[in-house]
Amino acid sequence: MIKVLFFAHLRDAVGEESLTLDAGGKTVAELKADLAAIYNLPKMDTVMTAINEEFASNDEVIRDGDEVAFIPPVSGG
Repeated sequence: MIKVLFFAHLRDAVGEESLTLDAGGKTVAELKADLAAIYNLPKMDTVMTAINEEFASNDEVIRDGDEVAFIPPVSGG
């Protein structure tokens, strides 16, 4: 099991700050695609990902026990 954290508009779209999922062994890209389909999330390709508080690429494999955070781009001043 992994813990997935959502920030900004993603949290609003999912309706939760975090979820616990069985996604060990998937890549970041696969998890993004799954979540986008389930929750109708827009623009997941522009979302930054962190695994265990370190930025991760889309081809990084998620392991059981990891904490994955999805952080959308921020604008403003």
